[in-house]
Amino acid sequence: MSTRKKEAYQGSCHCGAVVFRIETDFPELTTCDCSICSKKNALMVKVHEDDFDLLQGEESLSEYQFLTHTARHFFCKVCGIYPFHRKRTAPDHYGINVFCLEDADLSDIPVRETNGKTLL
Repeated sequence: MSTRKKEAYQGSCHCGAVVFRIETDFPELTTCDCSICSKKNALMVKVHEDDFDLLQGEESLSEYQFLTHTARHFFCKVCGIYPFHRKRTAPDHYGINVFCLEDADLSDIPVRETNGKTLL
């Protein structure tokens, strides 16, 4: 269990077309070795859909699905950055690319590696 207090963070893609806000206490960060996550090399935090708000840029998002077509990966159509996805194993949660967050100190947060290759 995280000892951090839940706080709000704003994030965006590289060009700023997509802007979102999350609330999290950063219980952990995750990596994944599935075929798409390993290629995009994202470090993610899981947040419930109630703690996620898309502030602008819905029209700038492109969605990509593969394999089971359950997870919904979103990318900015303008700059190509992956800011977040709807999770396959927890469809009411988002995986947020923490590198898209502003002013988030991630230095003392544990990182858990997930084995997405075998969770198909």
